[in-house]
Parts: sequence; C-alpha cells; structure tokens
Amino acid sequence: MIDPMQAVLQLTSRASLFPANSRYHGIDTMSMETADGRTIVYIKRRFVPEPETLASALEHTVVQGERLDHIAARYIGDPEQFWRICDANGAMDPSELTEVAGRRIRVSLLEGISGVNYG
Repeated sequence: MIDPMQAVLQLTSRASLFPANSRYHGIDTMSMETADGRTIVYIKRRFVPEPETLASALEHTVVQGERLDHIAARYIGDPEQFWRICDANGAMDPSELTEVAGRRIRVSLLEGISGVNYG
C-alpha cells in the first residue's frame, strides 16, 4: 500500500501550466507543426478515471437548490474542484448531479490515494 502522504506529494510535485486545483494540472503539452510552418501547442487529453477506481471519502444527499460548487467547497475546501465530484460519479454534465433533491452523490479521495470504498 502506498503511503497517502507520498501519493499526494507525487501528484503535486509535477510542474504544470495549470494551478494545482485544475483538472488539467500535471497534464503535459504537445506541439505540432502545420503545413505553413506554424507551431500549435495543445494540451494532451485528460482521461477521466473510472468512478469505481476512486476511493470514496463520503456520500452526500443533495437538497433542493444545492449547487455542486458549494458541495465541493464544503467537503473539498475548494469550489473550483467540483470536477472531482463529477469524476467520482461518472458525470460529464455537472448540473445533472444536483438536479434531483435526495440524490446521493459520492465525494472521493484524490486519485491515487486509497481508502474505504463505500460505493
């Protein structure tokens, strides 16, 4: 088993063009040259992890009018990391997670950190 603190350090030690709370943090760039000699730099594709590979930290029951960024702020400490909740629930559209009051959604640990899986 990997030490959780070492896993966090490994995840955050890579240089990146994006801030640490971005879903694109740590993803490399590539470049290609066009026929007319221009160089186009782009971000490599981010592969969304399978939800079952992420260890659950907890489950949250959605209440009427709740927003995903508020849920992320409450449990993760950063509203801009709502995408982690999307990853944990296999959601491509963030709004689908809070459309129905009473829905239970997973909040997962950081990818690569193991824990108890409640799902």
